[in-house]
Amino acid sequence: MTLHRRAVLSGILGSAATLGMPRIAFAADEVQRVDSLISRMTIEEKAGQMTCLADAFRPFNPPNPQAGIQGEKRLSEEIRKGRVGCLFNGIGVAGARRAQELAVKESRLGIPLLFAGDVIHGLKTIFPVPLAEASAFDPDLAERSARAMAEEATAAGLHLTFAPMADVARDQRWGRVVEGAGEDVTLTALLTAARVRGFQGKDLRRADSLLACPKHFAAYGAVAGGLEYGSVDISEETLRETHLPPFTAAFAVGALTTMASFNEINGVPATADRALLTDILRGEMAFRGFVFSDYTADEELIAHGYAEDERDAARLAVLAGVDMSMQSGLYVRYLPELVRSGAVPMGTIDVAVRRILYVKMALGLFADPWRSLDEEAERTRIFTPARRELAREIAGRSIVLLKNSGVLPIDPDQRPNIALIGPFGEDRDNLYGPWAFYGDPGKGVDIASGLRAALPGDANLTVEPGCGISEAIEGGIARAVAAARSCDVALLAIGESQTMSGEAQSRTTIEIPAVQQALADAVAATGKPVVVLLRHGRALALHDGVANAQAILATWFLGSEAGHAVADVLFGKVNPSGKLPVSFPWESGQEPFFYDRKATGRPVVDNRTEYRARYTTTDNSARFPFGHGLSYSDFVLADLKLSDAALRWDAAVEVSAKITNKGSCRGSEVVQLYMRDRVASRTRPIRELKGIERVTLDPGQSRTVHFRIARKDLEFVGSGNRRIAEPGLFDIWLGQSSVGGLHTQIELYAPAPSI
Repeated sequence: MTLHRRAVLSGILGSAATLGMPRIAFAADEVQRVDSLISRMTIEEKAGQMTCLADAFRPFNPPNPQAGIQGEKRLSEEIRKGRVGCLFNGIGVAGARRAQELAVKESRLGIPLLFAGDVIHGLKTIFPVPLAEASAFDPDLAERSARAMAEEATAAGLHLTFAPMADVARDQRWGRVVEGAGEDVTLTALLTAARVRGFQGKDLRRADSLLACPKHFAAYGAVAGGLEYGSVDISEETLRETHLPPFTAAFAVGALTTMASFNEINGVPATADRALLTDILRGEMAFRGFVFSDYTADEELIAHGYAEDERDAARLAVLAGVDMSMQSGLYVRYLPELVRSGAVPMGTIDVAVRRILYVKMALGLFADPWRSLDEEAERTRIFTPARRELAREIAGRSIVLLKNSGVLPIDPDQRPNIALIGPFGEDRDNLYGPWAFYGDPGKGVDIASGLRAALPGDANLTVEPGCGISEAIEGGIARAVAAARSCDVALLAIGESQTMSGEAQSRTTIEIPAVQQALADAVAATGKPVVVLLRHGRALALHDGVANAQAILATWFLGSEAGHAVADVLFGKVNPSGKLPVSFPWESGQEPFFYDRKATGRPVVDNRTEYRARYTTTDNSARFPFGHGLSYSDFVLADLKLSDAALRWDAAVEVSAKITNKGSCRGSEVVQLYMRDRVASRTRPIRELKGIERVTLDPGQSRTVHFRIARKDLEFVGSGNRRIAEPGLFDIWLGQSSVGGLHTQIELYAPAPSI
């Protein structure tokens, strides 16, 4: 089949080469079918294709707010009338078949429904939250987990997931940090692209291909003060340099939908921002798919003070470039009259409907409306042993060893006397983290269960909660202290509940709840070795008995196999190799804090702090910086080399170094390449991550790592919003975090003048 010329001219889906996407080609009869449908559709049916509603046919996650929810009977009538194009957040093949039967066999035009859902880090097999998985610094691992999620989600009757979250998040007070890949642009872009590839697979028309919807376009991670749904006030340069690149990466590998963000940018809500959704997204970025609103976000234009009423909100959203309205019902209610009155051109509607129909065509829904609706797949592809094993592997790879004074790993063969203390020791309600509402909490492995499974039968494990997550337990601390005094090592399972992270869970202080801090301080006072097992969905500011523990593990929300993964790392079955995708500050008040900040005109230099860019109560650094993560191995970098200290305009330079495992066990390290433009026409960050390479070495083994630097790697957004590189000197670091490392310099030379 060949791509029909009309599809290109319509600006709906470009060629595979244009988008770098899984190969899609439309035959002439497919293009003609879309054209024929649009010519025959009433404006009411067109508005229906542009409407996404909560699924009443299947078990459904109750949304918040519960706006416009319709029962199955009423929703059935809407589908028969052709007034629904997409259903979301219900799972189960039987219910989906009932809904699809109505659309295909009982509606006038028989256009199939698209079934979507929030499969953020798993359906039934729950993988670590995205921020945890980002700690692996491994795009291949992210692609594998997304592929596994797609296979489960499509077996449960879904065609599309509202993931991955591509927002760069630089304020840890924001609850949705947990859904993304952290504070860095390069890492977020790498992992976003990997997750899109994993979800969609190599062929969108396969029954196990799950269409990705990278979100939230754009700059949701920049909300002021980390306040959920808040405003964003940033420069064009920051928007383009920090917040758009992960979306560019997602579209380059074939994402055909995206979701407009809730926030406003510089006074214009994204849902009504034509410059953002049309000029930038469709124009500059050449996106050829369709745009969802977020949940009732078009209706919320009224609360923003940007739309007069619901009719005006629908008009503004569709003219801006929002193709599909989610849950508000505004499009199906108001678009017919808006078109008839001339307030919205029919051509605008036709373009939006064409985008939606072509995406449905790309998924193969017109050829097979029953794709991904297979009862046998539902019985055999969900929560399998192989997927649980993968979840365990990824969870172990997601754990970050922040600190270790030699107490880890624990040798289980020594029959240690272990006290597991804290509210999360036997807790199963907070294993999964936010956005895992399809999972069965009873099937997750808690820490105590994981330890018992790994310890010899005669080892002694004492479990004491000590306190609740936010409330005291009478006598709880006293019992916990007694257990600590009688043990060889105390494991302190503390942190956040899963309701403290996620949407609408912004926090003014990112600290351990006070009652848990009191527990930690009391246990630390016993003088016994303490290993902190942090449960969290963001970076935290750690203090006193927590910060001063002999060892600290960042264990995030690890999903179905959490307990086994924690035991694997504690007992040395897995050598930790995770790296922080977010900086852990000294104090909450440092937020927003991120490693690639600007120097300012008065940076702290040579410990001179008076009249310098710093807080009076702490220095301008992180307790645990971005990219930090220890191992049970001892990795040493040496012999930094450049193939040439001069970088010619159209050439490249190779940077290399030797890494050696000087420890006694096999392990993995992530070597990180950072750069700084010393002098530029726009001030540049003090460091920027430009590359990563994971290396696995046996004891005593060495390997040379190689990175290639070209002029494109030195570009930034300059005057006129153009990406430019300027001749001059650049610092280069190869290191094991965003602090320190081997240092050298290169100089970029201007192109030779043409003769």
